[in-house]
Amino acid sequence: MFAICVTFRVATGQMEAFMPLMLENAATSKELEPGCHRFDVLTDADKPDEVFLYELYTDSAAFDAHCDSTHFKAFSVATANMVAGKDVTSWRIVAS
Repeated sequence: MFAICVTFRVATGQMEAFMPLMLENAATSKELEPGCHRFDVLTDADKPDEVFLYELYTDSAAFDAHCDSTHFKAFSVATANMVAGKDVTSWRIVAS
């Protein structure tokens, strides 16, 4: 398995517009991508302008397919002006 962790820093005042698009992207990824096994969207009350994602894919090729998908590209375009910053890390599961 291949895990992706993403932290979005959403621009001030944009969370209300950003979150429905994020949730739609997550739901569509789980529904349409056979290689996407988990797509959690998390928030922290102490960090109101951040959204953390935990995504689990079969392998890096499945994640690449996610990044190439129409819905991901549409999400990226729609939210480009809402995102102040983004950190992405990838992890390979060695034991579970």
